[in-house]
Amino acid sequence: MLILALLTAGGIRALGVQNFSVSSGSMQPALQGGDTVTVWRPDALRDDVDRGDIVVFDGRGSFIASAPPSGPEQLGSWFGIGPRDVFFVKRVIAVAGDTLECCDDSGRLLLNGEPLDEPYLDPGISASEIEFAAVVPPERLWVMGDNRPGSTDSRALLGRPGGGMIPIQRVLGTVIGHGSSIDR
Repeated sequence: MLILALLTAGGIRALGVQNFSVSSGSMQPALQGGDTVTVWRPDALRDDVDRGDIVVFDGRGSFIASAPPSGPEQLGSWFGIGPRDVFFVKRVIAVAGDTLECCDDSGRLLLNGEPLDEPYLDPGISASEIEFAAVVPPERLWVMGDNRPGSTDSRALLGRPGGGMIPIQRVLGTVIGHGSSIDR
């Protein structure tokens, strides 16, 4: 019975929902450092991640200057086994095939040549102090924190392997709630 319970719990964690701790203020005001977020795994397993989604991903090989996770390490992260300091929480700004650049005359990001509306940013926060222009390659995502001055994200990692963009297969899930609420 105990083995069945452990297998069921592991299956739910690997294929359903999983909780993570937010370690910094890079996603303020939406998420605060110390918050616990719940992620929905099926979106990531189906590669169904959209612009605007807040995601948790494994940063090894892109955000962390190390080798990408091996197959067993990637599998372990699905079950919550392994180091916890390799996970990041950011908002998806652009997906494969998108062009993204900073910034227009009003200081807004340009997504596929059009100004991007970002209502989740605090008033007075610049879309980016770092100028850039990028095309998101296949199977990659461009991610940024909502607290742009306090976030290390795709903008700052353009010179790293993968150009600061994360492989979609490293996404563990989309955030569906934080604290005690699930608000998909």
